[in-house]
Amino acid sequence: MAKTTYSVRFWAIKTYKGTRVTTHTVRWIVDGREWKEPFRTLAHAESFRAQLMTAARQGEAFSVATGRPVSWQREETTLTWFTFTLSYVEAKWRYAAPNHRRGIAEALTDATEALLTKHDGGPDTDTQRAALRWAYSERLRGATEPPAELAAALRWLEANTVSMTAFEEPGKGALLTRGMLDRISQTRDGKTAAANTSNRKRMSLNNAMEYAVEIGALAANPLKAVKWTKPRTLTSVDPRVVVDPRVVINVEQVRRFLAAVERRGERGRRMKAFFACMYFAALRPEEVVDLRQEHLVSLPESGWGEMRLTHAEPRAGSRWTDSGKVRERRALKHRPDGETRSVPIHPELCAMLRAHIQEFGTGPDDRIFLGPRGGLMTDRAYLKVFHEARADAFTTAEAKSPLMVVPYDLRHACVSTWLNAGVPAPQVAEWAGHSVNVLLRVYAKCIHGQQSEAMRRIWDATKS
Repeated sequence: MAKTTYSVRFWAIKTYKGTRVTTHTVRWIVDGREWKEPFRTLAHAESFRAQLMTAARQGEAFSVATGRPVSWQREETTLTWFTFTLSYVEAKWRYAAPNHRRGIAEALTDATEALLTKHDGGPDTDTQRAALRWAYSERLRGATEPPAELAAALRWLEANTVSMTAFEEPGKGALLTRGMLDRISQTRDGKTAAANTSNRKRMSLNNAMEYAVEIGALAANPLKAVKWTKPRTLTSVDPRVVVDPRVVINVEQVRRFLAAVERRGERGRRMKAFFACMYFAALRPEEVVDLRQEHLVSLPESGWGEMRLTHAEPRAGSRWTDSGKVRERRALKHRPDGETRSVPIHPELCAMLRAHIQEFGTGPDDRIFLGPRGGLMTDRAYLKVFHEARADAFTTAEAKSPLMVVPYDLRHACVSTWLNAGVPAPQVAEWAGHSVNVLLRVYAKCIHGQQSEAMRRIWDATKS
């Protein structure tokens, strides 16, 4: 039996005036959980709120699963998968980082394809997926009406996804759950998805099902009743799990590459130190984008300097951020708010940063790196220069190889260089912002030249 409660409180109607539409949202609390219902007119919103308040005053129980009076449920349709997922996204949104929000949306979108009650007569798959991506952006759904081309698809999805109770039907529930897991294990063209991708999506679905249990929509998590073989991570070939040594660039190649970047004119000169920060200091691209004058603790004319990082600005996409911007400033990866990370500045990088600041100064908020037009450094801007300079700097054989095919490979090369130079793993992990376990697993195949020394030590320890 679904859980009910008499603990209900009401908030004032919230009005949002957008550029194209005004939304009046009724907000109320049921058993500690906030519910929202948007309306286009204030009169409709006030009427709906009055009905809720009347039910509460008359002593009616409210459903924890739907947020409505129990008496209304007899007139309402069963909770569908699609409606449930909207509730889940809303509950998670406030606490999830933008990229995590996008990951949740990807998992739910794939799962929904396997949980349709019919496939004929509806929108095509691309339109369905576009509608789901819109719906799973709480920022968009809470503030705007869906585009006309997606509105019909959303109505169709609401009417044609399985009910949550179907997961509890003997036999059928297991088939639905297996179908959902099979779908997240494949790409859109039917090929086997990367193991890390499948496992990440399964974690998102498991969290969603736990939420369904929490709100009373399900009695138990159906994923736990199905024996599903976890995809193995192909560490020997999957660069997302272990760095492929073939992508790691050496210092001579880096210098050729940075010289080629500088030859791109003013655009290139603005980005030479940008790329150098990834190679000489192992910064992630989102950390370089956020780098500011205050982060440069020391920048001497000779010798080593120091930077202390405080934030990063990862690219998630405008629909997944609270601000609606493509990037959003956040705490450093895998670190709580307020925690910093110190990194040594190589003497070559010190010289480049000093030259960069002298020529271009700093931007708003003392930001070190700006785009060619003075705004935020965008992926599009630096990727264009990256690929042009790579083609210019590399030999024909190097250009055709996997060597440094993306900017992030510069960071991989830096960490590999530190490890092969004999810097202790805990120190490298601290500078790079990794745990030691992750560091050694990810860079296991990039540590060269230590086998002979290891065998010599074993021989010395065992010889008679």
